[in-house]
Amino acid sequence: MKISETDILLVPGYGKTLPGHWLLRWQDKMATAKVVKQAELHTPSKKEWLDTLVGEVEAATKPVVLVGHSLGCILIAHGAHVLKDKIKGAYLVAPSDWDRKGLVAEFDGGDFKPIPHDPLPFPAHMVASRNDPYCDYERAEAFSKSWGTTFQDAGEAGHINAESGHGPWPEGVMSFAHFMKRLG
Repeated sequence: MKISETDILLVPGYGKTLPGHWLLRWQDKMATAKVVKQAELHTPSKKEWLDTLVGEVEAATKPVVLVGHSLGCILIAHGAHVLKDKIKGAYLVAPSDWDRKGLVAEFDGGDFKPIPHDPLPFPAHMVASRNDPYCDYERAEAFSKSWGTTFQDAGEAGHINAESGHGPWPEGVMSFAHFMKRLG
């Protein structure tokens, strides 16, 4: 499937997405990509975030491919069955483990816990790091298995964000291109 044939919704995670983050770069480089902007970034509500995402999916004029990062992956897992009719696939990067106590001092995961383990009703691919401070590698593998995604080991890549040196993230662009090709 060609990028131009889809509406790509980029679903960021907890907190502010810093300038230079690969999500923002993808929005700038892909004509059909758009960041889903949430109202509250530091005390998110699953219902409010999901309502925003559903609204963006419903407003899309083409088949939708979701690209989630961190808490964005968890949001996609929570909303998968609500969103399924218009979703062509989901590309999930560095899911965060909000079931882990004390993951972020300022936010305990709220109503994003427990993290669902139901299979996703659309094709999905997950990229995870072996040294992600927000999700143990084995936990990411377990999410992938329960959600029915294909899985990619990113090596020691931290949280795959600007802080871990993944601004441009060319490996991610290539991986995403392969995922899009698989969607046909």
